[in-house]
Amino acid sequence: MKKEVKQTVSHLFSQKIDAKLRMYANCDQHVNENRAFQNANLIVSEKVKTKIQKPAITDVFEKPKFTQKFKKKNISKPSNQIFTNVFIEVSPDVADSKKKFKGEILRKGNLIASKVSLTDLKGLSEQPSVVGVEVPRALKLADPVIAKKYTNLVTANKFPELRDVYPANTDVLIGIIDVGGFDFAHPDFLDSNGKTRFLKIWDQGSDFRKPPKGFDYGAEFLKSHLDTAIKKAKTVGVPATELEKQSSRSVGSHGTHVASIAAGNSGVCPSAKIVGVTIGLKSADLDRRKSFYDSACLVHALNYLLTVASDLKLPISINISLGTNGHAHDGTDITSKWLDAELNIPGRCVCIAAGNAGQEKALAENDLGFTMGRIHTKGVIEASGLTKDIFWNVVGNGVNDLSENELELWYSPQDRISVMIKPPGLPWIGPVKPNEFIENRQLKDGSFLSMYSDLYHFANGSNYIGIYLSPNFKDTSNIIPVRSGLWQVRLIGDEIRHGGFDGWIERDDPRPLGAFGNKQLWNFPSFFSERSNVDNTSISSLACARYVIASGNCDLVAEKVNITSSQGPTRDNRTKPEVLAPGTDITAAKGFSNDPNDRWISMSGTSMASPYTCGVAAWMLAIDKKLSASQIQGIMIRTSRPLPGDDYKWKDTTGFGLIDVKACLEEAKTIRNKKDIT
Repeated sequence: MKKEVKQTVSHLFSQKIDAKLRMYANCDQHVNENRAFQNANLIVSEKVKTKIQKPAITDVFEKPKFTQKFKKKNISKPSNQIFTNVFIEVSPDVADSKKKFKGEILRKGNLIASKVSLTDLKGLSEQPSVVGVEVPRALKLADPVIAKKYTNLVTANKFPELRDVYPANTDVLIGIIDVGGFDFAHPDFLDSNGKTRFLKIWDQGSDFRKPPKGFDYGAEFLKSHLDTAIKKAKTVGVPATELEKQSSRSVGSHGTHVASIAAGNSGVCPSAKIVGVTIGLKSADLDRRKSFYDSACLVHALNYLLTVASDLKLPISINISLGTNGHAHDGTDITSKWLDAELNIPGRCVCIAAGNAGQEKALAENDLGFTMGRIHTKGVIEASGLTKDIFWNVVGNGVNDLSENELELWYSPQDRISVMIKPPGLPWIGPVKPNEFIENRQLKDGSFLSMYSDLYHFANGSNYIGIYLSPNFKDTSNIIPVRSGLWQVRLIGDEIRHGGFDGWIERDDPRPLGAFGNKQLWNFPSFFSERSNVDNTSISSLACARYVIASGNCDLVAEKVNITSSQGPTRDNRTKPEVLAPGTDITAAKGFSNDPNDRWISMSGTSMASPYTCGVAAWMLAIDKKLSASQIQGIMIRTSRPLPGDDYKWKDTTGFGLIDVKACLEEAKTIRNKKDIT
């Protein structure tokens, strides 16, 4: 076996910098310009005039063209024209200082959200006050299933009996962070005067109006803008949503459907005030290089919604039906820390979809749902000198994968584990020992491999192994995809005291890119083989924050959890998800449909369950605006109902059971009316 060239110290960075950021910064500028087409974390400066063209694809099994010789990479200077969002964790002694960090946008305690060029990373890594710099995670849609048949008209609130018990004018705000745009003129969001119940919409991908205060991107639509558009639409004969244009106005919009469930006139809390934030891309796919769609955008959205609630002096319940598989699934990523820090203040609640990664096997011929479910592996290396193999499938069925594929492994700081990898049909690479890495190395098929083995990760003190499979983006006229087939990852126990490890694949949303010869080109999710997949701890890492409420998907008709609903617990064995909510065949508003007879659509997924929970939390805050996120969480756990045949013990699929709306509200009233008996 050829001896590997391995590096033990990066020429630019210490391990204060996230491994993925090191990979970006130590990569050719032109490669990163092309990478930005596919990557949520990178944007290209307007100064870069690279010609945009549809990539052509080389069949990697014929004659791949190499961009460099097969040897140690001569690393180029990082680019100051490529920008990334970063989270910076600083030491507590500088958290309250007035010192501004490079590109700083927001700060919460010792957590900072910044936008920096790749050249800025070196300076950050050298600052003694910086504990760590983390790349935000790409946000993925918790893909719903669209029903073939659905109710064509919704005429009544989902809980008509509650209207007689609780006030019609609830002084509470519901915030929705989502994608696809918000159809503010849909009948489900109009009040009795024909005006919209949306107070504001921040579209992060639009430049139609000015950005909100404190931000330099996106467009803020005010209620006055929206109501004027609704009024004008009646006379000019075009939809109101064409007069106040959002960057995304997809028919059947995910965001509109979610908002309808939580706060529509037919939804759970029909008299709440509504504010929406759209995270996402501009209208054209080729604009992906110009906009972020990562968890830093989510933190910006969270800050915006909380500021609106504070200005209005209203409690707020926020829904996030987006997810990510990245990081350690233990609540130590900076996005989770940020969420928890914001939820220390009473009158706030955040509900997050558990994810749709629960399916591990095909249910029928041509069912590929399992590819979204096989994202977690787990095992134990029993003793020093022993090994454990993980089998990682990068689409071996004739589909060429043009996305980057990422596998993260986390294990105890007590242990020392080396890693090797065998690409399909190629020799073993490695071992890479702790504190070593291989970075942006070109393989014999023309694609690239990076492997990092870090000790004592700054986020949680655990040890970390990151493996990145990258297409060859050097030449857009000749992109070489990641090699298809079964990749074999071997973990070697150098020194074992604990032995346990967990790993996750960062998920891609499937997206067809066209055909090349007899092969289909996709951004396609890689997945573990059936023998390596472990069917638990598949919950979205966003839902692992301590004080958020994670909702699984209950099929009310079948009286069971939907097979696609992601499972807990967290890596540190906390009980997530907390509850189930109705999420199967949920009928709600169909956004941006111009047909008055086609206003409703049914979808299934935890994306539908979470806004249901969000609506219940809003009712609870309307009853007692001083409730904290942890109190709301506790009430939902206490009052949830086990499914038939279950007991009250937490289960990784069903949590503590099905949310009980009326019991939650009665318990909230009890807390509000508690008496001093001394």
